[in-house]
Amino acid sequence: MCITSPTPGSGQLGFFTGHLLLAPLNLLKHTAHPDKLFSRARGFTLIELVAVLVLAGILAAFAGARFFQREAYDARSFTDQAMGIMRYGQKLAVAQNRPVFVRLDGVSVALCFDAACTAANRVLPPSGSNSGNKETLAACNQQSNWLCEGKPATVSMATVPANTTGFYFDALGKPYAQGDVFPAASTFPARLAVTIQGDGSTRTIQIEGETGYVYL
Repeated sequence: MCITSPTPGSGQLGFFTGHLLLAPLNLLKHTAHPDKLFSRARGFTLIELVAVLVLAGILAAFAGARFFQREAYDARSFTDQAMGIMRYGQKLAVAQNRPVFVRLDGVSVALCFDAACTAANRVLPPSGSNSGNKETLAACNQQSNWLCEGKPATVSMATVPANTTGFYFDALGKPYAQGDVFPAASTFPARLAVTIQGDGSTRTIQIEGETGYVYL
């Protein structure tokens, strides 16, 4: 048997199939002008840019005003600060086995080791300083090294029962009215509420009379 190789050329046979092989496709003829293929994807049209600018302006007008409205931020921030101070006061009383007083004078929330909050008995902040803003310094005797936070001007604070100016946690973390003398029975209410209002809403911090649990 004689096997011959295919003759080179445009009409050569396939080695295995015996069919004519097609000439290679000229791929370069479609890419002679590549800039024409991408001419439609070079950027945005003027109409598209104007539409984006209009939408951005609308968002800035409505969302920007809400973003820079401080009442909501101030109310939430002061609520968190006040609740954190009271919770820390309870833990500190238990840890140091001594009474810790919470001052609620209507413009600030502060911790002390005596009812009068004398300079030598003011609780130091765990972080070393309070927020140091102008309201805090004004309400806290211009001290930044005291665990005391003043309420922002856009926020109001009240208590239920009304006119509660303070209380203290004993060494077991139980709350007592400020005038109570341990180990006499506590006259602290069943639940003290500290309401903080701002941005049209009210946030209420609750202190349970039996356990001293502080929650929102």
